[in-house]
Amino acid sequence: MPIPDKPGEFTASDVLSPQAWSGRVPRPSLGLDVACTKIAVDFQNMKHSTAGECIRGDLEVLRDAVGCDCAFVLLLRAGSQEIESVTAVRSMFAQCLPESLQGTDLQNLPWLRGRLDHLRLSELRDTSAPKREQTAEARRFGELHMGSVLLVAFRIQGQPSGFIGLASALPRPGWDVNLQLLMKLLGTSLATGLERLRLEQRLAKVEERIELSQNAANDGLWDFDVECNEVHFSPRWKEMLGYGGDDFAESPDWRSLVHPEDMSRVQAAIRDHVAGKTPLFESVHRMRHTSGEWRWVVSRAKARVDEHGRLMRLVGVELDITERKLYEEALFREKESAQITLQSIGDGVITTGPDSVIDYINPVAEQLTGWRLEDAMGRPVEEVYRAFHEETCEPLENPLTVSVRRLRPIKSVRPMLLIRRDGNELYVESTAAPIRDGAGAVAGGVLVFHDVSESRELNRRLSYHASHDLLTGLVNRREFESRLERALKSAKARESSYALCYLDIDQFKIINDTCGHSAGDALLGQVGALLKSKVRWRDTLSRLGGDEFGVLLESCSLDEAMRTAEQLREAVRNFRFTWDDRVFRLGASIGVVPITADNEDVASVLSAADSACAAAKEGGRNRVHSFAENDIELMHAAGARCNGRPASMPRSRRGVSSSSA
Repeated sequence: MPIPDKPGEFTASDVLSPQAWSGRVPRPSLGLDVACTKIAVDFQNMKHSTAGECIRGDLEVLRDAVGCDCAFVLLLRAGSQEIESVTAVRSMFAQCLPESLQGTDLQNLPWLRGRLDHLRLSELRDTSAPKREQTAEARRFGELHMGSVLLVAFRIQGQPSGFIGLASALPRPGWDVNLQLLMKLLGTSLATGLERLRLEQRLAKVEERIELSQNAANDGLWDFDVECNEVHFSPRWKEMLGYGGDDFAESPDWRSLVHPEDMSRVQAAIRDHVAGKTPLFESVHRMRHTSGEWRWVVSRAKARVDEHGRLMRLVGVELDITERKLYEEALFREKESAQITLQSIGDGVITTGPDSVIDYINPVAEQLTGWRLEDAMGRPVEEVYRAFHEETCEPLENPLTVSVRRLRPIKSVRPMLLIRRDGNELYVESTAAPIRDGAGAVAGGVLVFHDVSESRELNRRLSYHASHDLLTGLVNRREFESRLERALKSAKARESSYALCYLDIDQFKIINDTCGHSAGDALLGQVGALLKSKVRWRDTLSRLGGDEFGVLLESCSLDEAMRTAEQLREAVRNFRFTWDDRVFRLGASIGVVPITADNEDVASVLSAADSACAAAKEGGRNRVHSFAENDIELMHAAGARCNGRPASMPRSRRGVSSSSA
């Protein structure tokens, strides 16, 4: 859409659009620019508490309106030419890094150092091909991913104070003259605003000094002359309690203004001071205002006595602290509320100072750690909250210490082992965060944690049941296939050698049918325990279903697998199962398959092992048969078991066999 021709036709979107400043299309005279006016007014009306936010926000408006990659303000340290602070904003994908200029002395940037006159423009069009006098600046800006830079210097009270600038990642043929004028205007506004803030700070300090000196000299002054029985009250004292300048025709009784509940304490303190027991009378009490309300005051007085110790004069100063007292009471209530909350929640809470020394632990934390509050206070948090890795039991760095060091909250991603003071263990999850004061500095940290031992054990059991057979306690078929798949990937990567044994109990159906399912279940449990005792710890034994078992042998050649299978077959053959005074002998038919890079997938490996096991059964049972190419016996066995399955069955060679039991 074309840019309007008349200033009156401009909308906010037109004024702030990048095309209005980029020079890519003809730009008519805009008159007083809305964006420029907004930024200039903001700069000149900055407040000290929000100056940083104001500058950053207006830099974003400027950058967006101009359409450049980065806008920034560099402020020099007072009395020097060192860049004290950098405020910068950039577009989403811009890599300009003017913040890295912080701490740079302009002695290292001689061209800019010579251009510190008020509102003087400094332009680098291409940092990769600078003029000779711009070499140092171009090299530095180039390192910060700035291809072209436009800077305007400004002074405050005649002293060099900084720059306001724009930067693009790529070189530019030149910066628009209207933009240069805009930058000068903004430089003037920024300098004016910063100067006003500095003057306000100085004025505030002067006013504070005057106010403090007045309070110290004459704020709430009263003078009691005992001989004349007269009391003089200063104007400030009268104002403090709501009296006008001529309200006292006669001096009021000072004692009648003190709250009755405080009177005995105040009189006792005055007597002690007059008697010489205290060097100064000091008291915090309530005095009645003319409105009828009671005002809290800090009263200090000094007595003069004669040689006989009789009071001659008493001069005092009183300061109204009602608001402070109200704040203290509110703070006390908040503290009490916080203490009750911390004592009532179900999580353990530990708070520390900036040095990670414990300030407080709540009752739940006492219960979880075994440390009482009075014993834990003043101790390093690592001594009370001792955390270890849940599996390796290696010591872990305390999460609260990590949080304070990194200046951000830290939440545990998994449970950790907590060792109590009495040596008992429990599993906890925690969240730690730094505590900041009003200035944003870290004043300490808080650690919140809760016991997850029960839920962790429940999850462990659920995970165990999901991957194990409930009858035998062995790995179930799903988990076995998952491990078999990992073994196949390892074999394809030539990382290790594996073999698979597929085992079928020969006499199981007879026992199950004659003695019942309870006997069959007991038999499977005993056979599973027997087989587990015969394999290595790194091998995986699984009940695949019914009376079929699988053994995944790791780092095992085919010959070693055949020997292992023979040992398993022999163990089953020698096993005697007793049920209702009846003794049964068993046998096992075992198929052995090497797992190599030539295997296609898990299904093909299991199919080959099943076929080899079938061949062992067809060969007379209680045998071990290994899968190999060109084995007619295995093909016949596979065909017989599949009952109509396609003829392209895996082939095998005859393996080790044994006579039937």
